[in-house]
Amino acid sequence: MGGTRVSGQATTAAPHHEPGSSRNETGTLVRPLRIGSVQLEHPLVLAPMAGIGNLAFRLLCREQGAAMVCSEFVSAKALVMGNRRSLMMLRIHPDERPVSIQIFGSEPAEAAEAARRVEEAGADVVDFNMGCPVPKVLKAEAGAALMREPERAAAILGAMVKAVRIPVTVKMRAGWDEEHINAVELAKRLEDVGVAAIAVHGRTRSQGRSGQVRWEWIRAVKEAVSIPVIGNGGLFTPQDVERMLLETGCDGAMIARGALGNPWIFARSLHYLKTGELLPEPTLAERVAMARRHLQLLAGLKGEKLACLQMRAHAPYYLKGFPGASAARARIVQASTLADYDRIFDEILEQAGDQAHRPPDPAVARSWDDLPACQG
Repeated sequence: MGGTRVSGQATTAAPHHEPGSSRNETGTLVRPLRIGSVQLEHPLVLAPMAGIGNLAFRLLCREQGAAMVCSEFVSAKALVMGNRRSLMMLRIHPDERPVSIQIFGSEPAEAAEAARRVEEAGADVVDFNMGCPVPKVLKAEAGAALMREPERAAAILGAMVKAVRIPVTVKMRAGWDEEHINAVELAKRLEDVGVAAIAVHGRTRSQGRSGQVRWEWIRAVKEAVSIPVIGNGGLFTPQDVERMLLETGCDGAMIARGALGNPWIFARSLHYLKTGELLPEPTLAERVAMARRHLQLLAGLKGEKLACLQMRAHAPYYLKGFPGASAARARIVQASTLADYDRIFDEILEQAGDQAHRPPDPAVARSWDDLPACQG
């Protein structure tokens, strides 16, 4: 598949080139990333996303080149109480390793015990959520609410570090709001208690998932600590990934919404970082084939009924931006069998005709306004 060689400055702002980090100077931005005892092949990882990061989606992203995948978040309280649904969310497949399981909570002892459950389940890394801005989570004094309680946050992470042998990481936001940007202070505290790596979403809690991503906030954290810092926010293209790595100097890039319906972003970004060549976007036929496989993986894991329900959250993103996608989406939200999905996919391919096998126009915008709200 041919590609186009483009400048790393294809996005609006000119990249900051850290000494020794540009492609011309080192030959590649693709370097191993060590998180405690876990060695990743390169710096591109899948972010935790509530309602999205199930085992099937993680497998697809791992196959497409993600160096590590992260689960959707799991309640520490529910794990400690032995909630069956929550325990099922700890299921790990050998082919997705290395894998991180993310938990959320508000009490040190509870989080420590939940971390032990995650370790017993076989996770390579246990991650702690300090980024979710959803009111239900904030009301429980968890997620981004802990950005306002540095001492409690440090106590929770310290307890987790003492409880397990696997690396403990954290994903946070830059701060509660623009008047309270405290990611640097928190990062230093968490490094002191033994956290192995920190992922920073370059937005505040008040921004949610909208508004400008401030990568300079990520860079400030990177410059303040010696443990790996992974940048998150605003990564939808290979050029975005390169620019974040260059502008922030961070050790890794965590891709969230940019991977929805688009697990190829990992392979395409890796290729771009290595060569400067931008591979074509996958065709509609390739997207439909991936969506079918995604659904089959879900069905194998959860049965047809539940798989078809959960696929309603994924299928529209595989089709987004293509002719007929809106009509297909209206039918997807009512699909309840594998046969229903097959008919929908067949019809959109038939409608596209020969266009289904041609790369889409890169100028066609894809809206992300309706994507999941919580990426902790």
